[in-house]
Amino acid sequence: MDNIRFVLIVVLSMILVMLWQAWQQDYGPKPEIAATSTETPSVTEIKEDLPVAGSITDGQQRAEQAEPAAEPSSVPSLEVHADKVISVTTDVYKLEIDTRGGTLRNLYLLKYPVEKDNPDVVVKLFDSSEEKLFLGQNGLLAASGSRAAADHHTVFTAPQENYQLSEELNILRVPLTWSDGQGLQVRKTYVFTRGSYLIEVQQQVINATGEVWRGRQYSQLLRKPYSDESGSTFIRTYAGGVVYTEEDKYQKISFDDMEDENLNITTKGGWVAMIQHYFAAATIPPADEENHFYTKKLPESRYVIGYYSPLKTVQPDSETTLAMRMFVGPKLQPVMEKIAPGLELTVDYSWLTFIGKPIFWLLNKIHSLVGNWGFAIIGVTLCIKLLFFKLSEASYKSMAKMRKIQPRLKQLQERFADDRQRFNTEMMAMYKKEKVNPLGGCFPILVQIPVFISLYWVLIETVELRQAPFILWIQDLSAMDPYFVLPVLMGITMKIQQSLNPAPIDPVQAKVMKMFPIVFTVFFMFFPAGLVLYWVVNNTLSIIQQWYITRKIEAGEKA
Repeated sequence: MDNIRFVLIVVLSMILVMLWQAWQQDYGPKPEIAATSTETPSVTEIKEDLPVAGSITDGQQRAEQAEPAAEPSSVPSLEVHADKVISVTTDVYKLEIDTRGGTLRNLYLLKYPVEKDNPDVVVKLFDSSEEKLFLGQNGLLAASGSRAAADHHTVFTAPQENYQLSEELNILRVPLTWSDGQGLQVRKTYVFTRGSYLIEVQQQVINATGEVWRGRQYSQLLRKPYSDESGSTFIRTYAGGVVYTEEDKYQKISFDDMEDENLNITTKGGWVAMIQHYFAAATIPPADEENHFYTKKLPESRYVIGYYSPLKTVQPDSETTLAMRMFVGPKLQPVMEKIAPGLELTVDYSWLTFIGKPIFWLLNKIHSLVGNWGFAIIGVTLCIKLLFFKLSEASYKSMAKMRKIQPRLKQLQERFADDRQRFNTEMMAMYKKEKVNPLGGCFPILVQIPVFISLYWVLIETVELRQAPFILWIQDLSAMDPYFVLPVLMGITMKIQQSLNPAPIDPVQAKVMKMFPIVFTVFFMFFPAGLVLYWVVNNTLSIIQQWYITRKIEAGEKA
């Protein structure tokens, strides 16, 4: 049993080291990007951020597959400081809409402060600064032979520069207009709804040219690589692109993936997004259309992920409206589930999502009853303990039996100190005689490990826990304990657990085991308080259960 425990400890340590190295490689800080040139890029370079129509399914449209999109209607610019911006304020957003292309920029989430103690400084998701560039772009791509339409480089006009959602209204519309002066007109309207992080985009194409106009709608997210500077050193979450299709479901498309190969998928429905810890921006095409998803690597360390629609036709002297949606905000699973299939998967529970989602459901249900996320964590921990009660009971019974024969094993070790093979033979004979299974205490613990890992990811990824208070000094479950009370309690409970378990016979193993509470206490000092709370409660419940079972067995033997 001691050898098995030691092997398990070594294997677990190696796994943790490998996971840490993998996290650092995939999600750790990247080398600093060299300063970009201030020279104005050429027109050829500028056009690279426009999508080029690719895979088409309709027979008539295939003929245009190799034909390039029409030239932009105006000379574009890579500058992110616009000559004119429209300011929009709702109950959840404060953002700017650039009149060049109707690009969404500098979007603030008013209900999510960066720091709890400073509610006036809120999270900025879309950003027009060169260092943290993140923009939402959309427009129209004209087919070959059709008049050029308004893309995200085209300058629009707007009736006013400031829009605010008044208290008596639930919907705010922000219209933009463009015309080529020859009969082709585009009216782009952003629709904001009270209390919603879903933005509707409507592009009305009015064709008074006397000619058929054909083209596509597109929407894309442009971003520079993101690094969460405020996050814990020991916790790295994924930041990058994702795509969801009915065929392949949820897939991560990292910036390195975009560097190596362009995404090229045609699918019905689905969506693409750029995500980071707690927040996401997704562009969602109509679910009943077959759309094309793409990525691009642009100069100056910029990356694009987006989609374009099937070819649309607007007859002379007629009009049509092309619609799409964008989700820009916190990753609230109950909200995202109602917007698009699979959108809630941006709350990434890694490969254990099938376990993580039920755990979050339980956490959310308990919170709806108690109104406190800290007590909800305690409730979930208790439920998990009850679920695995029988398995834990078997484990603790095995440990109690091992504890009982521990003095006799010690005598055997001293007796056969120079004959390891004989010692192992006698030890196995004792296990058989006393009906002790050396694996009995290990297997139940191994079965529970996936659940514990899933709960860990739920507590890390759940935006509802961000800046959520518990009691007394714990006013932010997503931040580390400011006074290190919970980590110390965790170390104490771990030490008590050790005292209830049979001590290793090998003195070296015994010394290593004694160091574990100290090492884990220091390690957990930098973990979010919500995670440490879980471990404290879990250890406390384990101590009570193990003490009860051990006492019951000892009482039965005396009787």
